[in-house]
Amino acid sequence: MTAHDPNVDPVAELKANVRVPFENARAMPKAVYTSEAFLEAELQYIFRQDWFCVGRADALPNPGDYTTLDLAGQPIMVIRDADGALRAQSNVCLHRMSTLLHGSGNTKTIVCPYHAWTYNLDGKLRGAPAMTLNEGFEKSEYCLPQVKCEEWLGWIMISLNPDAAPVGDGLSEMMPLIENYGMESYSQTFFETHTWDTNWKVLAENFMESYHLPVCHAGTIGGLSKLEEMICPPGLSGFNYHTIMKDDTLKIALAHPDNTRMKGDERRTTYLLAIYPSLLITLTPGYFWYLSLHPNGVGKVDIRFGGGMSPEYVNDPESQSHFTHLKSLLDDVNVEDKGCTEKVYRGLCSDAAKPGHLSHLERPNYDFATYLASRMP
Repeated sequence: MTAHDPNVDPVAELKANVRVPFENARAMPKAVYTSEAFLEAELQYIFRQDWFCVGRADALPNPGDYTTLDLAGQPIMVIRDADGALRAQSNVCLHRMSTLLHGSGNTKTIVCPYHAWTYNLDGKLRGAPAMTLNEGFEKSEYCLPQVKCEEWLGWIMISLNPDAAPVGDGLSEMMPLIENYGMESYSQTFFETHTWDTNWKVLAENFMESYHLPVCHAGTIGGLSKLEEMICPPGLSGFNYHTIMKDDTLKIALAHPDNTRMKGDERRTTYLLAIYPSLLITLTPGYFWYLSLHPNGVGKVDIRFGGGMSPEYVNDPESQSHFTHLKSLLDDVNVEDKGCTEKVYRGLCSDAAKPGHLSHLERPNYDFATYLASRMP
């Protein structure tokens, strides 16, 4: 096993890779996954610039509900303020710079665990013990730096880039595809965080293609997905997608009888949406699940994993049994994906690793590579 060759320029390799037409394209060069320099470029030009998904807005329903994360090395909190608005802001105290909140929960105020400087939910300093003798101190001058935050179709999206265009601007072409699903009304029923031993792009690409389903997922969903029915159209600037037709083996994947919005084959069509850079959504007429990925070094990925059901299934008398069955299935699928993606990364680090030609079922991977190349200087 070997590390990335420092004499290889991964950005140049990637740009050369996507100049080849898709019909002749190969998988991305291995240095794109193993180079520390490429990771630094991703953090600077992608994760500090584009929108990142924190999770679902309905997971923070009440004033004081919060969750925390690091985005491109920046500690961030997302909190619902006293007026009911979602707000993202720095999670660093303005005194001696301790981080403030940790994990997820609910709080009436934001209290620093180091010296008890206390902030209101909107980030304004409320109180600071033992500061009366400092003549330069003015409480009104202190407010936690705000981070751009939007709610889009029920998703909490944040960006460190104050000039980022609205989320919907880059995803307008998605709306005609999925509008009948009503994704904004789906309810989150579980949320977890995980860290896997693979590069974040390996896991992203694993989601983007269903070519691997019959083999990697032979024990779970492999038999439910027919390769000949998968449609992988060219991606668009802000996302790529492919579709799978489901049968009634997993009834919750089909439109509920109470769902009158959807007609014909749409009632059994699953969309696999890859919203750049790293929000991956499986959207069915009955349920959804998602991954929001962030690099943790070149060889690890931090995963925000959640999912839930459409309102028709949430309101069904058998909703709990539907959910129990679904969650058990997704847990098993995750075990399979973890094993497959960690094996890919292990192989990528080999001297013998060389990218092969892509299948027509891997069109989304080519579009993802094109997006990555377009962000690099």
